[in-house]
Parts: sequence; C-alpha cells; structure tokens
Amino acid sequence: MSEKKQLIVLGAGPGGYAAAFQASNLDLNVTLIDPKPDPGGVCLFHGCIPTKALLHLAAVKDESEKAADWGLTFSGVKVDIDKVRKWKESVVKQLTGGLGQLAKARKVEYLQGTAKLTGENTLEFSPVKGDKKEIEFEKLIIATGASPSPLPDVPFDDNVWNAEKALELQEVPKHLLVVGAGYIGLEMSVIYKSLGSEITIAEFTSDILPGLDQDLRDVFKKERRDLIQNTKFNTKVTGVQKKGKILEVEFETRDGKKKKEPFDKILVAIGGKPNTKNIGLDKAGIETDDKGFIKVNLVRQTNIKNIYAIGDVSGQPMLAHKASHEGRVAAEHIAGHKTAYEPKAIPAVVFTDPEIAWTGLTETEAKDQGKKVEIAKFPWAASGRAVTLGLKNGLTKLIIDPETDRILGAGFVGKEAGSMVAEATLAIEMAAVARDLELTIHPHPTLSETIMEAAEVYYGHATHIHKKKKK
Repeated sequence: MSEKKQLIVLGAGPGGYAAAFQASNLDLNVTLIDPKPDPGGVCLFHGCIPTKALLHLAAVKDESEKAADWGLTFSGVKVDIDKVRKWKESVVKQLTGGLGQLAKARKVEYLQGTAKLTGENTLEFSPVKGDKKEIEFEKLIIATGASPSPLPDVPFDDNVWNAEKALELQEVPKHLLVVGAGYIGLEMSVIYKSLGSEITIAEFTSDILPGLDQDLRDVFKKERRDLIQNTKFNTKVTGVQKKGKILEVEFETRDGKKKKEPFDKILVAIGGKPNTKNIGLDKAGIETDDKGFIKVNLVRQTNIKNIYAIGDVSGQPMLAHKASHEGRVAAEHIAGHKTAYEPKAIPAVVFTDPEIAWTGLTETEAKDQGKKVEIAKFPWAASGRAVTLGLKNGLTKLIIDPETDRILGAGFVGKEAGSMVAEATLAIEMAAVARDLELTIHPHPTLSETIMEAAEVYYGHATHIHKKKKK
C-alpha cells in the first residue's frame, strides 16, 4: 500500500524549504524530501552561506592589512586553516539546524533521501536508510536545484574542484587556476587569494562578469588589480594532464594560440545545469526546454497542473532569493490564493571585496534593446561615509526613463553594495520616479545617501558634486 500526501516538496534548498514553510503557514499538510539531514540545500550546506562566511574572513584580513595606511598596524595576520574550516562549519550547522527546528515547529514532515516520479501522482522515495516505497501525492513542487558544469572531458575530482569541493578547505594550493570570471569564480578567487593562494583566472569572454555594465566592472578591476593582473581573457582550457602532483593545463586564445602552464589545483566555475535528469520527468510527462529547464507558467505550474517547479530547475537567474520567492508563489497558488510570479526586478550581488550589485534594467541591456535611458552616477569619492571607510572607487548609478523619470535599474560597486541594492529594487517595484529617491531623507553619513545623491545628479543639483542643471 502506498502512502498518500497532500503536498510534497522535492528538494529543501532556499526554494524548497520556503515553499514548504509557506504551505504549512497556509494550513497545508507538507512533506519535504531532501538528501541532507536538515533543510538548506546547496546554498546553506556548500554554497551561498559558507562562501559568504569565508568572504567575510577575507574582507577582515584584507582590511586589517590596509589599515596601516590609516595608522593602525598589526604585527601580522596569520591564517589557521583548521580553525577557519571549523568556524565555517559551525555557521552552516547553526543555520541548517535552525531550519530543521523550524520545520518541526511548523509540523512539516521531513524525509531524508531522494525521490523520482513514477507518474503524475506518484513517486518512488529512497530513504538514506531503509527500503524504497511508493508515495501518492495530490500536489508536488519540484525544487531539485542545479549542479556545476565541468570542463569538457575533465571530470571533477580531488584535483579539479567545483565550488563545493573548494569550500571543504582541505588545503590551500600554492598555485590555483580558476576557470570562469563569473560571480562564483570571482568570489572563490577572493577567498583563496586571501588564504594565501596565487590565483590565475581563465575567462572565455573579454571581461569579468559577462553582461555587466562596464563602469561597474572597471571599479572592481581598479580595486582588485591583484586578481586582474593574472587573468587570461578570451581564453579557454583545452586540456589538463596530471604529471605527478602538478596539473599541466593547456590554454587556447581566441586567435588560436596555445600555451601550457603548471598548477597545483583547478577550480571550475563555468555555470550550472538543472537537476532534471533521473527524477522521472518523462514518467509524468513534464515538459522541459532545450536547455533542460522545466517549463512553468506565472504560478510556477508545469504542463501537468498538479506539479509545480521552482528555483534553478525552472530557469535563469539561478539565485536563491528568486527561488524562495517562486516557492512562496507556488505554495500560495496550491492553497487557493490569488498570486503570480511577476517581479519587475530581481537583484543580483557578487559578494567580493568590493561588492557588486545590480537590479532591474542594466545600461548594457538598454543599449541592446535600443531603449532610450539616462544614467545618473554618484562617485563614492564624494561620499563622506565612503571616505571615512577608506573607500576611493565606489559607484552608485541609476538607469532612468527620461520621459517619465521612472527608475528602471540601478547598479552599485563598493562596500555593502549588496545591502544597498534592495532600496533600488523596491523603487522599481513601486514604479518610483527619481524625485521619490531625491526627496526621501537618507541618514548622514551613510553609503545609502549615494542613492539620494545619484537622483539629485539626475536633476542637476547634487549637493556634493557639481553638474549642470537638468532642463
């Protein structure tokens, strides 16, 4: 006899547990399935959270070294990798354990194991311990996430790492090659550079963070010459050979030139692919696109109306907060509420030092779409708070519709950029105009003032920089 469940959520990452918790809040009986002992998924166990913990450590170390310029000299900052690993693991344990307690408090049934669909209303559950069993469900939310993509013909192993392996901190290689200059590649480069590795980055495109506005990239590159000076742009890895303890890597540039260099380890960060294989999508007749992402509608339903999909398996952007929002929308629709997934802006943050964040329409996208916009920028060199923090090259920019003055997008680069982007996202969601930001009194001295002053720049009467008045 198969068990019967009202709602099953398959995958307990930020999308899955958010969906399960919201469904429970709405009085649904929820079963959450995941291989980990507690909710959290890739993000909490070996993704967002441990990465940000280590980036904080890197920022503290780097700032302590820069403090000599301000008259504060330390005798020497040393890295105890065992203590670092233990601290990182304690952060993960605290947060995932807390989610486990929240699941119990909400009476969400948590099953540790894996599952795959066997039909439109059934799945086969394989527990970590015990025998497989069939479970029937009324509704299902698929939230199985994504996996890192390897280099062609170069599988992940103890020498060729993905981000999860790198976050284990088993060793700090002397020479580390990072393949990919996207947000994961840059974040891991900053971490291992701080821990003591000599970093080389190989990027197939002509610059870091493909698609990002050039002025935001330029500020980062100016601040992090230590990383950029060893970056190989327009370059791909065409081969890896192990010679003793050394990895001999062959590079090929866009013009066909080849070169080999030795490294101790390789970290591959070239994107991810959705975890849609081996979960029985064909058994339920669920449709996917040509990249393997599950097709969904505005309430995250698949073509099989009692089955939903959220997070990385349902398409870009692969961001935890996007998955969480989708999860809540799906849960609300299942509970009979009026809802839809239709954000006007999804913020993105690269938690490097300096941080980079953007939301809504970028200047690059506006140009590609032939959309007329005006750009208002406020350099942090004119910010009192930035100067007190020893920051020289930060930037706040607003992308504005010149016909309506509405905020269409925003970008930030500098300390705490990831915290500042939320205000701009709210402005876009509320269809705010630049005048709304200009007339909102911001506390002084703070970095948030730069948002207000960027709006003042747009109208031509910023207090702390001089620009001709807007007609």
